[in-house]
Amino acid sequence: MTGDSPAVPAEPALTGRRLVLMNPGPVNTAEVVRGALGGPDMCHREPEFGELMNRIRHKATAVCGGGADHTSVLLTGSGTAALEAAVTSAIPADGGLLVVDNGHYGKRLFDIASVHGIRVTRLDLGWGTPVEPAAVGRALAADPSLTHVAVVHHETSTGMLNDVSGIGAVAHELGRRTIVDAISSVGAEPLDITRDHVDWLVGTANKCLEGMPGVSFVCASRRDFDALAAHPAHTYYLDLNRHFRAQEKAGAPAFTPSVPVFYAFEAALDLALAEGVAARGARYRALAERLRAGLTEQGLHIMLEPEHRAVSLSAIRLPGKMPYESLHDACKRAGFVIYAAQDQLAGGFFRLSTMGAMDERDIDRFLTALGEALSGHGRGAPVRSGPGEAA
Repeated sequence: MTGDSPAVPAEPALTGRRLVLMNPGPVNTAEVVRGALGGPDMCHREPEFGELMNRIRHKATAVCGGGADHTSVLLTGSGTAALEAAVTSAIPADGGLLVVDNGHYGKRLFDIASVHGIRVTRLDLGWGTPVEPAAVGRALAADPSLTHVAVVHHETSTGMLNDVSGIGAVAHELGRRTIVDAISSVGAEPLDITRDHVDWLVGTANKCLEGMPGVSFVCASRRDFDALAAHPAHTYYLDLNRHFRAQEKAGAPAFTPSVPVFYAFEAALDLALAEGVAARGARYRALAERLRAGLTEQGLHIMLEPEHRAVSLSAIRLPGKMPYESLHDACKRAGFVIYAAQDQLAGGFFRLSTMGAMDERDIDRFLTALGEALSGHGRGAPVRSGPGEAA
């Protein structure tokens, strides 16, 4: 520093205190997953990385319920990268897409297709509205040129779990293909790529699979991956055919991957497979029920009827006139990160996730901290909202 230049204030140092991440990804991870990030330096063109990549592909496929006829393709990027790769690659030039939209991420599917000039029809149901498979069937029957239907399994804008299996059954009866955004569900919610009539399943490492952000995947049948060679590429980096040919045929990634995140993803998949999808879902459900019971005791309204709620996220009405920012900051001071609602729910709701490496003690401590935050805001008597008052 020379002359009279002002000193640049230092960024506040990380304290090392554990923050409980109640946002729906990235999530708190196990020590073995974090430790895997420090694996050895590796060239991604060496056979050792190809072996690591193929082990991860096999394990991701197993989590999705796939067998020998299925495989997965890995991408360095968020879940949105894998979703865009699937949507832009799976639909042929003369095809069309029906998007089921009952939340922010349903609309994202529509936006991805629109940006790439794919012919797309949107079945707009409204946020938090359960999907009736028969309605999807009627929309498909009305337009035979719609070759594919895309739906979000766990719509995290509201916490809604959509009936993917029912939609898939209707679509297959009509000879259509399905693309499922399972980014916030695979690994915890019941989902089987064969049983539930899913043709293209999109997932990511850093949600219910409890890995680190930076790697995502698409799982499908080998037959469907092979058929991509006949489709024109809409993108370069996200061309799923390019990635499949590189990983399946050459045993190497198409482009430079995030090697440390791959190490961590394998460690996370090992934990997920050892625990099992059903057991992890039961763990998340127990935490969610404990959380929801405590929220109800504090007079807070949870969006959606219980039968439509995912096991890993709850959308809650903000109490009284308390701004979200005030609640967020109070909870963070106590060691918890909560999540804002999106779009039309912003300003009226907030969200809490029970994904990741947390336990009952974390839930109980959070409920105590939340009660203190609400009390400190001078809320007074609990603000109770009836189930019919969703925004």
